[in-house]
Amino acid sequence: MTIIVTGGAGFIGSNFVFHMLNKYPDYRIICLDSLTYAGNLSTLAPVMDNPCFRFVKASITDREAVFKLFEEEKPDMVVNFAAESHVDRSIENPGIFLETNIMGTQIMMDACRKYGITRYHQVSTDEVYGDLPLDRPDLFFTEETPIHTSSPYSASKASADLLVLAYYRTYGLPVTISRCSNNYGPYHFPEKLIPLMIANALNDKPLPVYGTGENVRDWLYVEDHCKAIDLIIHKGRTGEVYNIGGHNEMANIDIVKIICKELNKPESLITYVTDRKGHDMRYAIDPAKIHNELGWLPETRFADGIKKTIKWYLENREWWETIISGEYQNYYEKMYGNR
Repeated sequence: MTIIVTGGAGFIGSNFVFHMLNKYPDYRIICLDSLTYAGNLSTLAPVMDNPCFRFVKASITDREAVFKLFEEEKPDMVVNFAAESHVDRSIENPGIFLETNIMGTQIMMDACRKYGITRYHQVSTDEVYGDLPLDRPDLFFTEETPIHTSSPYSASKASADLLVLAYYRTYGLPVTISRCSNNYGPYHFPEKLIPLMIANALNDKPLPVYGTGENVRDWLYVEDHCKAIDLIIHKGRTGEVYNIGGHNEMANIDIVKIICKELNKPESLITYVTDRKGHDMRYAIDPAKIHNELGWLPETRFADGIKKTIKWYLENREWWETIISGEYQNYYEKMYGNR
């Protein structure tokens, strides 16, 4: 089995690469990543010498490079993690989100159509559903919840989802889609909430919290997410959407306070900043479908997962410190400059 994993040098993609190489030692995993600011080749250092792994630096928006890779590798499956994903950046510069998240998805599926695959999997987000009110804890996103996007980022992901389902219906492309809640865990890029708070707290810097910090997210440990996608690509029904949720709803401010407590830092570091434009109030996923059909349930409680995550950041300071300094973007040249 040969699988192309796009965006495999990013947070969730790299964890998926590790999971697949560990679980299926006879699989060939090809990582396609353009190494934008959120892609970090040093993350993949542990598998670079694995004979079953190949790294290719290219963008999913580069049709020629994508088709060349398919011609060389004849993949059986594609798992598309590649995306611009930071909401704040999408508010500042929407265009790149449309180009990567929509046009890039189309190019990948065109290659899948030409060369034939057994499964194209689109990694999406619960943000395509919009948000839920804080005063209705009984409401959850299901796969039937109408799409109702809030940001250019979520609109671009929803557009890609619709395109994927259109390729299934129009061309018979064997597709699946997963929509996950907020992930956390090792190799999480330091601009996101949890790693940003850990890094700032360790450096005794202010901990910036949007608005009042009441916004609620459903947190999913990245390893649990990878196991869910593994199940979907092997056993999920084609043409279906699967929600992957962690059953770990937490207000942002509570997460920041937990991190302060775990690191023995004062809550006086917390600084409230002007709220994000169009900031969604609450996300919560009902993962009943993937549980009933494929037997998946999240295994990691937030109380355990956050401890594991903090421990990883403490033990891997060099990884995130080189990102904060910007040096990580030179790693590719160091690795490949003479190859």
